[in-house]
Amino acid sequence: MKKKILAIMSVAFMIILSACGQSGIKNALSWELAGFTHTNQDNEQFGLKDLEGKVWVADFIFTNCEDVCMPMTANMKKLQQLAKEEGIEKIEFVSFSVDPAVDTPEVLKDYGSQYNADFSNWHFLTGYEQEEIEQYAMNNFKAIVKKPQTGDQVIHGTDFYLVDQEGKVMKYYTGLAEIPFDEIIKDIKALQ
Repeated sequence: MKKKILAIMSVAFMIILSACGQSGIKNALSWELAGFTHTNQDNEQFGLKDLEGKVWVADFIFTNCEDVCMPMTANMKKLQQLAKEEGIEKIEFVSFSVDPAVDTPEVLKDYGSQYNADFSNWHFLTGYEQEEIEQYAMNNFKAIVKKPQTGDQVIHGTDFYLVDQEGKVMKYYTGLAEIPFDEIIKDIKALQ
């Protein structure tokens, strides 16, 4: 009888454990994002509510960037293309400008066009104060964003952030070099 009870408890425990890992993301972070509404490259309001029920990938860039943003944006474009080739439909891409005083919607539209961004599911955001994006990046993505007092180059992180349908950051990956594209695609599919 003890063995039977032990077996039943073991099965129940395994079921509970498997239910806890439904996201399919190993070591998921589950950082909850605060709501936001900003302006996209089409000069339209766009925010967290528009992303409800969708998996999305975010990064932080600026159009005046002299080094890391160009390869990051090219890598995000490649990720967008790979997702399309894999038939992933409910996926969005969000690039937050870390230099909103310079990056108007028109400037962001031109910048995205240079990379052949598909604007149907890639949103370049601006329309906030510098201090606001610095605090939002740190408080929600644990990412540094800092515009120095002199010069026009903004200090910022170079990661891609995978966010689930409920607005929780599940994982982050390098967005600059040796991008783990296969892992990101696998993780996106695991969330869908």
